[in-house]
Amino acid sequence: MKQLLQNKILHYTFILAFGLFLGWWIFGSSGEEYHQHSETVTEETIWTCSMHPQIRQNEPGKCPICGMDLIPLSNNNQGVQNNFTYSMSPEAAALANVQTKKVTYNIPEYEIRLTGKVFPDERKLVSITADFSGRIEKLFVDFTGQTVQKDEKLGTIYSPELVSAQKELLEAAKNKERNPSIYSAVKEKLRLWKMTEKQISYIESAGEVFTELDIYADVSGIVTKRNISTGDYTNKGDILFEIADLSSVWIMLDAYENDLPWINLGSKVNFNVASLPGKEFSSTVTFVDPLINLQTRTASVRTETGNPGLLLKPGMFVNAILKSTSSNLTMSRNSGSKSLMIPKTSVLWTGKRSVVYVKTPRAESPTFEMREVILGPQVGNNYIVEKGLTEGEEIVVNGVFAVDAAAQLSGKHSMMNQPESKRFEVNNTFKTQLTDVVKNYFLLKNAFVESEVDKVKKEAQKVNRSLKNVNMSLLENDPHHQWMEIENNLSSSLSSVLETNDIEEQRKHFEIISEELINAAELFGVNIDWVYVQFCPMAFDDKGAYWLSESENIRNPYFGDMMLTCGEVTKKISSVNSYKENADVPQQPVEHQH
Repeated sequence: MKQLLQNKILHYTFILAFGLFLGWWIFGSSGEEYHQHSETVTEETIWTCSMHPQIRQNEPGKCPICGMDLIPLSNNNQGVQNNFTYSMSPEAAALANVQTKKVTYNIPEYEIRLTGKVFPDERKLVSITADFSGRIEKLFVDFTGQTVQKDEKLGTIYSPELVSAQKELLEAAKNKERNPSIYSAVKEKLRLWKMTEKQISYIESAGEVFTELDIYADVSGIVTKRNISTGDYTNKGDILFEIADLSSVWIMLDAYENDLPWINLGSKVNFNVASLPGKEFSSTVTFVDPLINLQTRTASVRTETGNPGLLLKPGMFVNAILKSTSSNLTMSRNSGSKSLMIPKTSVLWTGKRSVVYVKTPRAESPTFEMREVILGPQVGNNYIVEKGLTEGEEIVVNGVFAVDAAAQLSGKHSMMNQPESKRFEVNNTFKTQLTDVVKNYFLLKNAFVESEVDKVKKEAQKVNRSLKNVNMSLLENDPHHQWMEIENNLSSSLSSVLETNDIEEQRKHFEIISEELINAAELFGVNIDWVYVQFCPMAFDDKGAYWLSESENIRNPYFGDMMLTCGEVTKKISSVNSYKENADVPQQPVEHQH
């Protein structure tokens, strides 16, 4: 019995030990796998600071700059290889109210609201002056604002000089046969004092002397100034009256500096005055003051208008609207009157830079590329785009701050987190000369596509001539040295192309020409919106080779018709800027073509 009990105890002990081992094997190993999996998840999570997105850590903690708790970085952009491109979930885009619009060409119509005053037409202002000294005996116009007609009598003046001159005339008339020159001189003197021929003839025939002479109006108008009163003494040259013809008036408007580019001679102006509610006047700009008023920082803009009934009175305040469809600035390289325009709400400003977000077409989720642009004048609620966008591209017009903030928190380049530029600031003349080289290079590239040796040589000569026209003295320091090296390599390779009649040998030198011009376009920029870097992986026994193209279409210069469409776009070089990382990506994913 005792032995049986011992066997049972041994049996139960064995079962218990086996059960413990089995439990450890199942739950212990599972726990280890879970632990390892947890460690893997932790390693894949990147932690960043919402205020300082440049901070990246593999574990949670505090920001070393501001002390804020780190937050996990969003994984929405794991599939995006470009730091300029940010993807949002459809829910996030809807929550941020992100709206987009296609870039189009439109006729820019700028509406400017101006204020000013009514002024007399300076060309119709007349001053009545005293031709001799004397005393005012009578006045027939004795207040300002009085209307007078041409040749109307304004007043009478007594002058001892006038009496003496008339007596001289009577003495000279007696001896006019012997001294005709003296006689003529005395008569001319009286004419200059505005005595009529009739009056002079009367003095001679009657032998009487006028003691007073009447003053007459030279024009019809309104007396704006009366500088004399009855009994006043005047000297020769004194201004007695000022008369303004108000049948037409000037409207002098004040325009701020930023409005001046839109104001041209002939621009249409509609204006009104407070004393005539509901009545609108129309006119055109006839003069723009070339000087700025230093106190008001405005320039005077003049428009002229008729004034029937004298409804417009000098000194009246004017509210005007000027509409213009053209600017003095270069708004667009488009040959027509239309310009590429985008809404003000789509632009983010940071110093000299202006940034927009361009929607990537055919992306699985809303994806936006940060793009630097160069803007022209403001047109109402829009800007004219000089460089950086093309017609048909879709940009964010609402919610752009939300997109930029999300990109910044994800560690992407943003308005405030811009990459370092690799482009030099160079003289625009140099850039224009380099652009001519690149345009001739495109012709050379197309000659290689056609695989014609003679045409290749002809186009290579054009590239060589335009290269010699590039003025290296326009560059200094590092840009000068960089261009010197590029130019030497280009000249050597072009000479080699011209010396050989073997198209395959020419293509080897063309590869060097292409690489040097790609480098030049990135370092110095060209006056072409976009140029495309393209790559054929099968060129030169699968070593691959690059070339520069004026369009996204693949036309392979290394194979010609044999493999015309073999290649892909690897980069876009913008005329606006180029960065030290591969920022210039295609507008859309480009598949390799054969």
